[in-house]
Amino acid sequence: MPRLPSPTPAQLRRDPLPLRGRTALVTGASRRGGIGYAVARRLAAYGAGVYLHHHVPHDAAMPWGADRTEDVVAGVREALGDPDAPVVAGPGDLTEPDAPADLIGTAAAALGGRLDILVANHALSGSDGSLDEIDAAMLDAHWAVDTRSVILLVQAYARLRTRLPDRTPGGRVMMMTSGQDIAGGMPDEIAYGLQKGALASATRSLSTALADLAVTVNCVNPGPVDTDYLHGDAYAAVESHFPAGRWGMPDDPARLIAWLATDEAEWITGQVIDSEGGCRR
Repeated sequence: MPRLPSPTPAQLRRDPLPLRGRTALVTGASRRGGIGYAVARRLAAYGAGVYLHHHVPHDAAMPWGADRTEDVVAGVREALGDPDAPVVAGPGDLTEPDAPADLIGTAAAALGGRLDILVANHALSGSDGSLDEIDAAMLDAHWAVDTRSVILLVQAYARLRTRLPDRTPGGRVMMMTSGQDIAGGMPDEIAYGLQKGALASATRSLSTALADLAVTVNCVNPGPVDTDYLHGDAYAAVESHFPAGRWGMPDDPARLIAWLATDEAEWITGQVIDSEGGCRR
């Protein structure tokens, strides 16, 4: 194969809408304080059509509560770089075995029959504990949401991509891990940390499985992000670990994920990438 030429000056200039004409599904994008919402806004700002998956009952049961879906959609639509790119939202209970495949089909249909980018951002909060506290039900609940549903989403996404012409560009999968492999791990969230670790471990295998479809697969650890779940002294204690003197904000990992979705990142796959802000642990 001949060596690829160096980029021309025109190619070096960044397209302000690098995702124009492409489509994305972002799971777990049900509230404006979350990472999924920030990711969706970045993708929309880059020109992508976006389908926002939500499971409002989960957030409604949490201390932070749920947003109105129409407010979430309005916030993403506000960020549109391409006014012709659609923004659609729909529900899905990913604890159900058939829900991931149904969601992929629904999102693709809503976005014109094609899905280029999958950002599996959803996760189960709560229902966890230390080694002494966890039980089979906690482990099973986190497995179903945090790991099984993600793998089934990737499977359904890959099957959809096989219907496109050979090696259609722009295929991207981004999964979310956590800080389970850094410093002291997550001893008080054994079930969550275990299942997030499984996704990180599967990243390279999935990237190999999807390589022939010209799809990259990467896993992002967003680090401690202020999604309005911690306050007071505990918040200040985390903040003190960062040289910048602040928590990560949802848009910090969103910028990384949006960049991974562009053609600039087409040579990056099979990686677990930390967005940690230089944390001093």
